[in-house]
Amino acid sequence: MANGTGGACAQLSAVADAVLYEGYLLYPYRRSSAKNRVRWQFGVLLPRNWAERDGPVTPGVSGSADSWYQQTECLLRVRRADAAVRVRVRYLQLQHKQVEAADGDGAHRPVESLRAADGTAHLSFEEAVPRETELVLPLEELLRGGRSVAVGAPAGAEYEPLPAGAGRTVRRRREVRAGTTVTAERLGPALCRLRVRTENAGDAPDPRASRSAVLGQALLATHTLLTGDGVEFVSLIDPPAALAEQVRGCRNAFTFPVLGGAPPQSASGDGATGTLLLSAPVILPDHPQVAPESPGDLHDAAEIDEILTLRTMLLTDEEKAEARATDPRAARILDRVDTMPREVFSRLHGAIRSLTPRTPAAGRPPAPAAERPAWWQEGGDDGLSPATDTVLVDGVPVGGGSRVRLRPRGRGADAQDMFLAGRTARVAAVFHDVDGSTHLAVTVDDDPAAELHGWYGRFHYFRPDEVESLGPPAPPGPGRPIRPQSPRPTERPAGGPEEGRFDGRP
Repeated sequence: MANGTGGACAQLSAVADAVLYEGYLLYPYRRSSAKNRVRWQFGVLLPRNWAERDGPVTPGVSGSADSWYQQTECLLRVRRADAAVRVRVRYLQLQHKQVEAADGDGAHRPVESLRAADGTAHLSFEEAVPRETELVLPLEELLRGGRSVAVGAPAGAEYEPLPAGAGRTVRRRREVRAGTTVTAERLGPALCRLRVRTENAGDAPDPRASRSAVLGQALLATHTLLTGDGVEFVSLIDPPAALAEQVRGCRNAFTFPVLGGAPPQSASGDGATGTLLLSAPVILPDHPQVAPESPGDLHDAAEIDEILTLRTMLLTDEEKAEARATDPRAARILDRVDTMPREVFSRLHGAIRSLTPRTPAAGRPPAPAAERPAWWQEGGDDGLSPATDTVLVDGVPVGGGSRVRLRPRGRGADAQDMFLAGRTARVAAVFHDVDGSTHLAVTVDDDPAAELHGWYGRFHYFRPDEVESLGPPAPPGPGRPIRPQSPRPTERPAGGPEEGRFDGRP
């Protein structure tokens, strides 16, 4: 491992752990909660004969759909002849926790719940065990045909007696059969495409069985961590311009690769590269990080730590007792929340990462000072009308009802917005942010749920410099036209835990 990457690996491993347990057990952390009755939603690799019982699976960009395989492709810039790649395949293996009551004759019978003599409740539930396989592979070997390895996990069972002979807890696991193949192809003198493909190699005894019946044979929350010696990974979100065509040739299925660690300056000065890569079943930005204010995992990395912690504090004693009986991880969350020092909790309220001043786009004069008071002053929002205000886009007033084409900028854009590049949309409103910037709320034209999203007020948001006007100008309304604002800085004020555990996550 190159010098200086140890800390970055630790940071990325923390993000990977958050991915591993994303949705494992959600607030209020009780078995009786409806949201905890349907689990294991990301990176689920099931037996092929079950996944394809109704036909071949359709590849997607993230792992929110069930499949029998997961494939990562990315570009490597080769810096040394003896370059090597380190691959870590990680997932959860389902483990069923069954509580059994003791009968008088020494036998045991399964029950849904049991209260021991000391008053402690015990509940049957589905847990999971983390699994990881690590490989260190010379690049030359990968170019000559690669390597395939087994990454499955054996079946097993553990028995734990309950106090005073009340019964026992039995934890059982079914065998998970799986394999990973790693190969590479040369695209140029110092450029290769790497492929990591993980497959469920098992067979479901009954392909028509329910999903819950085959989850014991599945890989759950499957993802891959990659590091390199003598190589750099190329960003698939913001690649160097010279490699854009090769990046488009990468085929990723049920996973989304992003660079890890702090954003470095690439050798070319154009686009992003790095020595770490996380290929996860959820969409993340390059260089995701867990906010340093976050004291621990809450199994919902997209939730606001402060709000979720407050909600957990307000659980009743009976609800907390059920949560503790549900799962040991839930018990650890409650212990951490109940004993959290005031200074730790106060840090959850937020943090400003940067006060970098905004700069105008190249060739565009700075926007003049607004004529109305600042937003924090009385009357600061007087005269604003999102439905009728307009903003100038290439000299054309654009507002509610205008049609536009979406052109999200490559670097710094929301990863999900990039999938809308080139699509046409209709503007619903013009919104003014408290930092003085302006955003257009739009619905995508070919979205079958566009009318429903508009009715609920759920929109995509783009800056004026990320769209081009289509058709005639918007009709004038009571609100005055506004000049386009400067793009937001790459380093923007971040809300820390208010944005979830991933610091700066879109």
